Amino acid sequence: MIHIHTIETSSLGDRSYLATDGQVAVVVDPQRDIDRVLDLVEQRGLRLTHVLETHVHNDYVTGGLELAVRTGATYVLPTGSEALFDHHAVGDGDVLEAGAVRLRVLHTPGHTHHHVSYVLEDVEGDGEGAIRAVFTGGSMLYGSTGRTDLVSPAATDELTHAQFHSVRRIARELPAQTEVFPTHGFGSFCSATPTSGTASTVGEQLRANPALTMEEQQYVDTLLAGLDAYPAYYAHMGPINRSGPAPVDLSLPEPVDPAELRRRLEAGEWVVDLRQRTAFAAGHLPRSLNFELGTNFVTYLGWLYTYGAPLTLIGASEEQVAQARRELVRIGVDDLAGAAIGDIEALADGQGLRSYRTTDFAGLAAALQQGPVQVLDARRNDERAQGYVRGSQHIPLHQLNVRLDEVPEGELWVYCGSGYRASIAASVLDRPDRQVVLIDDSYDNAGKAGLEERPAEGDAPAGSA
Repeated sequence: MIHIHTIETSSLGDRSYLATDGQVAVVVDPQRDIDRVLDLVEQRGLRLTHVLETHVHNDYVTGGLELAVRTGATYVLPTGSEALFDHHAVGDGDVLEAGAVRLRVLHTPGHTHHHVSYVLEDVEGDGEGAIRAVFTGGSMLYGSTGRTDLVSPAATDELTHAQFHSVRRIARELPAQTEVFPTHGFGSFCSATPTSGTASTVGEQLRANPALTMEEQQYVDTLLAGLDAYPAYYAHMGPINRSGPAPVDLSLPEPVDPAELRRRLEAGEWVVDLRQRTAFAAGHLPRSLNFELGTNFVTYLGWLYTYGAPLTLIGASEEQVAQARRELVRIGVDDLAGAAIGDIEALADGQGLRSYRTTDFAGLAAALQQGPVQVLDARRNDERAQGYVRGSQHIPLHQLNVRLDEVPEGELWVYCGSGYRASIAASVLDRPDRQVVLIDDSYDNAGKAGLEERPAEGDAPAGSA
């Protein structure tokens, strides 16, 4: 009997998988922090024989190479991956054997040209295999498919058509009861459109997946229309994964004392405060940036961060810094300049702290009754197109650093979909010549407060860019 264990990385919206017959195991699409896999293998007394990649990943640095080297497993990548290190290349129809686990390779291009899926068969004593599951990577997701614009703009249309046919092939060739195990689609920007559910089968996808419920051109048009910006750090992932990532380092960064911390802030270096956004608003070091350690931390820090720039962390505890370190190595931010840990007043060492107000959409509504208020929307274009606070200026968070000259001085109220991105924007904008107010609230409450305006069909929302 084959058991499939899910190793979830919710901060990147991804899953890795370990499949085992109880003695030997294979791993599919492992993340950089391979200690989670190694612990599972050791706890269950397994022997890892194969490490499989469905594709060269654009949203994280793989742990596959190091995991294979550490365990002696065969490292399997699709033909055409252009990996620059020794590996076992597989193509359509190839079969891999690992104890009672048999994996058949399906070439499923779309997310990338070389993308493959792995069909898992549970081999019985007589050697016959029953199809149990399919690891679909960035092909068939739950109610969606992987985005097709990560290779190049010129290849996007071709790959979108290929994605349609790849998902249809999976549905055509595999039994309806086959369990589907995608890598992406749990909040990942590698998903072309939002996904639905946390488990599914091929039969369920026949009723839910747009590649299986729409005609080809309708699917293509819908997918292309749904593509919006994706994190800037993606540009670094493919090259790192093809050249072979360095062994992971999860150790704590070097400690930074208050005097050195102040020097780095005054020099304009990247100094990131990991504390909860309301704590940061109540008191923080001047020129520090607030990326609250949580589910969205690594996505948005990676999106705004200048790769290679010195990066210092401020954390309330060693545990907080250690978790941030783990998140950052997943996207290849390895060389941290240090960490300052402790109470913010102690780290300030006598220098004054800055602060700003926090409120909700009801508070904004009350302020607007007293007179005009400058409001900044930090959400993406696709969110803005669904509705926005009347009279607000729109600068997506990922564009803010290059559009600072468009932001007015004086008091500025900042919102997003939940308060998280607004808190990052507020920390970027918090300067002596500008008073920031953080709207720490769900955007759903903007409508309840009577603030929302929806664009007419076909119209561009006011203040958008």
